[in-house]
Amino acid sequence: MFDLTGKKALITGSTQGIGFAVAGCLAAQGAVVYVNGASSEAKTKAAAERIKGAIPVTVDLSGVNCAEDMYAATGEVDILVLNASVQYRNAWDQITEEEFDRQMNVNFKSNVKLIQTYVPYMKKQGWGRIVTVGSVQQYKPHKDMLIYAATKCAQMSMVQNLAKQLAPYGITVNNLSPGVIETPRNEKALADKAYERQVLSGIPCGYAGTPEDCTAGALLLCSGEGRYLTGIDLVIDGGMHL
Repeated sequence: MFDLTGKKALITGSTQGIGFAVAGCLAAQGAVVYVNGASSEAKTKAAAERIKGAIPVTVDLSGVNCAEDMYAATGEVDILVLNASVQYRNAWDQITEEEFDRQMNVNFKSNVKLIQTYVPYMKKQGWGRIVTVGSVQQYKPHKDMLIYAATKCAQMSMVQNLAKQLAPYGITVNNLSPGVIETPRNEKALADKAYERQVLSGIPCGYAGTPEDCTAGALLLCSGEGRYLTGIDLVIDGGMHL
């Protein structure tokens, strides 16, 4: 089960955290994996070297030609995991133009462009898997992450829209929404023990997840075994959204 031998997978934002864990999981099941980083070629290469057979691809998804640059580096892929995102913490009335634009471009616009670029091959072969990585903030938006949460809601709407249109071509489109996960992004915030206690009190399971907690769900959505799942939001959050 879950054999991905012969499949090629691109995981955006995969030099660390959830993206890196998913890349490693797919590679362990036989997929040829493209590990993507935004700016540091050294960091991207170092991450790829930790995954057997992985290929490093450094492309900044905030760029105008990000989809073209990514495709030039990878060629066709069977599996597209759209994990990269930018997150700023700022009060709603203090959001800057730069923060707004960068989050919209990386978290949503680039995903649309990448799907437009990679789907024609999937349609031609009659098989494809697209997984977007959302957030528990689709259900419980953080007061200081208005734009981030909004982009994740927009992404989920896109998933539902495209799932219906692409299903006849053997392409599934799903969303995976992690809750509080122990990643470098959350490290500083969770280091504040008072804040950590406050956050954990809102999670029925009582603890933060790890990137590895997200891999089984991602693997299902990326595999042949997930062929009858499309348009769903798989929430992996210890019950936080409830």
